[in-house]
Amino acid sequence: MRDVRSATARIDDVTLTYTDRGEGPVLLLLHGHAYDRSMWTRQTEVFSALGWRVLAPDLRGFGDSEVTEGIVYTEEFADDVAGLLAHLGVTEAVVVGFSMSGQIAMELLHRHPDRVRALVVVDTVPEAEDVVGRRRRHTTADAILAGGMESYGRSVLGGMVAESTVEFQPGVAAEVLAMLQNAPAKGAAAAMRGRAERRDFTEVLRGARVPVLVVTGADDVFDGGAGRRMAELAPGAEFVVVDAAGHTPSIEQPTAFDDVLGAFLHRLTL
Repeated sequence: MRDVRSATARIDDVTLTYTDRGEGPVLLLLHGHAYDRSMWTRQTEVFSALGWRVLAPDLRGFGDSEVTEGIVYTEEFADDVAGLLAHLGVTEAVVVGFSMSGQIAMELLHRHPDRVRALVVVDTVPEAEDVVGRRRRHTTADAILAGGMESYGRSVLGGMVAESTVEFQPGVAAEVLAMLQNAPAKGAAAAMRGRAERRDFTEVLRGARVPVLVVTGADDVFDGGAGRRMAELAPGAEFVVVDAAGHTPSIEQPTAFDDVLGAFLHRLTL
């Protein structure tokens, strides 16, 4: 079985680090803002054992990948992902995007539709930012550069996991906090500025011609009905809520999340 825990590839102007494990159809796992590919360690093991080739890259600016300062647009992230797939000889993948990378996954569907066999979006929103939202993201980027990731991680942890996770699974909360605090500040700020300028994905979802799964944590404070809106936009999309999870169900409730994703993947292969 292919079991590359850490490899690098030069994709256009950036060096990306990725995990490549298993044989079979490709499952591409994309991490969220200020996370890295280690958030998918369990899913990499579970689904590679079930007959999938699992790819989990560190996006530019995060984990062990090269940092691009200033601003990195959602389109650039999507092109990086498409470039990595091409580099590895992968024609198409089931693409799982979480939070920020849910938007990257939708951008990938928009820009490189032939690369997307199916789309899974987890705890993200489809709309573009309004004026207030854009200003807030740029202000947050400024704060990251000024105060560092330790302060940023503490400030956002309560939004990244549910209160019940902090109370009853402190080890999980600590794992998420450590990931956030270890992210490169310049990379996190550049991605935050790029998110401020992202497109509206409403029409991308409405025009989706691939199977779509939308997953949200029942206690995700950022959701505001976004998950249901996305499921209603994409033709035939499935919508699943993971109980006792906040913004990061794959880590907070991994068994339930894996069951949901596994059932969707199984239906694709029937």
